[in-house]
Amino acid sequence: MGWVLLAIAIILEVAATICLRMASVGGSKWWYVGVVAGYLVSFSLLSLTLRTGIPLGVAYGIWAATGVALTALAGRALFKEKLTRKMLVGIGLILIGVLLIELGSSHA
Repeated sequence: MGWVLLAIAIILEVAATICLRMASVGGSKWWYVGVVAGYLVSFSLLSLTLRTGIPLGVAYGIWAATGVALTALAGRALFKEKLTRKMLVGIGLILIGVLLIELGSSHA
């Protein structure tokens, strides 16, 4: 169940960040409701994730790294933001890092 909570926390964090982008470029101030709600629920779910026994370093590392990668991809898809080869390599390295964190934690 911890991994499901973590996945939802990541999705909500990315959604809140997208809402922040929408609000900051002259969108409706109502986007800030999504920002606050998304971050609040995301952090709450991250807290619940930790209660399931997933170590802090693993949960936060996966949450932060995956959020960065998904936010970059969402920025490209939704806002036509730049996504260079170097950025794609960085996303690949993030994925490798997340995998190594998970593999390392299972041997602890």
